[in-house]
Amino acid sequence: MTILGIDSSGLVASAAIMRDYVLAGEYTIEHKKTHSETLLPMVSEIVKMTETDLTEIDAIAIAAGPGSFTGLRIGAATAKGLAYALNKPIVSVPTTAALAANFFGSSDYVCPIMDARRNQVYNAIYSFENDELVTFTDQRPIDVKKLVCELDEKYNDRRIIFLGDGVPRYRCQIDEILKADHIYAAPHLLKQHAGAVALLGEMYYNKGETCDAYSFTPVYLRMSQAERERKEKLASGAL
Repeated sequence: MTILGIDSSGLVASAAIMRDYVLAGEYTIEHKKTHSETLLPMVSEIVKMTETDLTEIDAIAIAAGPGSFTGLRIGAATAKGLAYALNKPIVSVPTTAALAANFFGSSDYVCPIMDARRNQVYNAIYSFENDELVTFTDQRPIDVKKLVCELDEKYNDRRIIFLGDGVPRYRCQIDEILKADHIYAAPHLLKQHAGAVALLGEMYYNKGETCDAYSFTPVYLRMSQAERERKEKLASGAL
C-alpha cells in the first residue's frame, strides 16, 4: 500500500510517501514562501526521489484541520485536484491527531496546541494504547488558561507532552500555572510532518475511512477573522 501524505495546516509545508508503514521519504520545510508556491513542487520532488508512480498510490492523506485557513484551503485544493485527476480516495486526518502521531507509542498524554490567536489554541488530548491512538477530547478551540485547568483537574496522573506552533507563544504562560508534570517536544518533533499524516492515513484507510474528491472539506472549527468581522458589522448595522 502506498499513501501520499500532505500537510499545509500550519507554518510548515510537508509532503511524504509511505509504503506499508515504511516512510519512503518526506519533504518538510518552514521558510518564508507560501504553501501555494511550495506544496505542489514538494509533492513532485518527493514522488521523483522515491520513484513513485502517482497513478499507483492507494490514497491521498491530508491534514484536514484545524489550522491556518489559507493553509487548509491550499492543502484541500491540492489534495482534491490530485484525487480527482488520479481517481483516488482522500483520507481526512485531524491535524491535532497527526501532530500527536509524532509521539506514536508514548505512554504520556500528548497535547497538541496550535496558536488560534486571542489567547486560544486548537487542541485535543491523546495517548497511545496497544499501538492505537486514543482520543480523550474532540478537536476544539480553547482558552489556554481553561486548557491548563482541565489538564490539572483531569490529566494529572501522567506526564503531558506539549507540541505544536502554540508552544513558543504560550510556553511561559503554561509553566506559570500548570502543576501537572509536563515537557515540551524537541524542535524536530514540535510541528507538523506529512509522514505522521501518511501513517494515520494508512491506518484510517485500512478501516475504510475515506472520501472522494467532491465530498472532502477542511475542518475549520470556527469562522475566519474576515468572517467574524463581517458578522460583527452586520450585527451592529454597519453593513
